[in-house]
Amino acid sequence: MHRFGIQRVPLQPNIQPNTQLTSKTITKPEQSFRDHLQNATNESQELKISKHANERIQERNIHISDQEWQVVTDKVFEARSKGVNQPLVLMDQVALIVSAKNATVITAMERTETKGQLFTNIDGTIVL
Repeated sequence: MHRFGIQRVPLQPNIQPNTQLTSKTITKPEQSFRDHLQNATNESQELKISKHANERIQERNIHISDQEWQVVTDKVFEARSKGVNQPLVLMDQVALIVSAKNATVITAMERTETKGQLFTNIDGTIVL
């Protein structure tokens, strides 16, 4: 026959009383929630370029000026604030598909390549 052992398990754990808390032991957080929120919203918003998109930009010899890039960035973040997750960005010479949610350019192509193309999985279009 098998032997079964019974062990007593306490109903409540033994907790040692802490020393009394004084005003010296209570520290204030260095930043309030409002400060953290303000910092998060003021951070510079930049778009990243995925490895795939970077390869396409180089292959197709696509050039986007800093000024144009800033306009694209601003419009993508504006679209994101309105609930757009994956817009198609149409510029004069370039078309970009961007993940606004991740702030990342997914792919890029010349506008001449866009003729006759079907774009899927986008939920908004930005025409610049």
